[in-house]
Amino acid sequence: MFPMKYPVPQSDPPKSPRETLPTMYDLPSENPEEPGLPDEFHDWQAQLLSLTFCPPHYPVEEVFCASDMNLYYDVRHPLWYKRPDWFGVVGVPRLYDQVDMRLSYVVWQEGVDPFVVVELLSPGTEKEDLGEFEPETLAPESTEREANGQAIEPHAKDKPPRKWEVYEQVLRIPYYIVFSRYTNQLRVFKLEGARYQELELPEPRVWMRELELGLGLWQGEFQGVERFWLRWYDAEGNWILTEAEQERQRAEEAESRAEEAETRLESLLQRLRESGIDPDTFLEGQ
Repeated sequence: MFPMKYPVPQSDPPKSPRETLPTMYDLPSENPEEPGLPDEFHDWQAQLLSLTFCPPHYPVEEVFCASDMNLYYDVRHPLWYKRPDWFGVVGVPRLYDQVDMRLSYVVWQEGVDPFVVVELLSPGTEKEDLGEFEPETLAPESTEREANGQAIEPHAKDKPPRKWEVYEQVLRIPYYIVFSRYTNQLRVFKLEGARYQELELPEPRVWMRELELGLGLWQGEFQGVERFWLRWYDAEGNWILTEAEQERQRAEEAESRAEEAETRLESLLQRLRESGIDPDTFLEGQ
């Protein structure tokens, strides 16, 4: 459920502050295009996506992913950008010019467009994320051209194109993922020809054959929070582990091996005692 819109109507008796205090999504921002900075879920979900994004046919140094980073997409309008909640690129250096971390991703300098974009629905942005914008956002001449079946170039509009248009028509990103943490609904749009087509998902996961990697809903604990999270899985259907999970798994396996060795030793000592041999005396003589 999305938070209530501000101002909250008064009630009798009054509701508690917990129910009525506005969030950053309710109040206006000094930047009208930015309703608020990413919340905790946006940060942690993006971390989990980055930690498990490991396409098997690309070395680590040729995989780049980022969250809440400016994505500049049109060399003719170098100030135009979108800021995906998360995006992944393959076939580019992990570090810009193999030297330094990026401050932004500029497609005409990189030469490679993102392969997958994930948007996490927030109050006030869900319509744009799903391409449900109003017709009047298009310039009159663009609307007329669209009605005549002509292609609409992004730079022909009076203002920057919407997010959906950039992903679909400008960058032509193969997979566009939308996830709502309020409903745990995963929606996947795949570029088919010139337009995105929503995939029917028998279960909340999608296999990306081009990457040999899948993305799905995993229920578990991350950053101390138990819930449904988006994370990547491999060709065998196994969830890709973070480094911390791998280290914990190695520690658990080592502890299990130690316990098994101790059990075997105790079993051997018991058999010696049953055979009339005192293992303590035997060991003392060694």
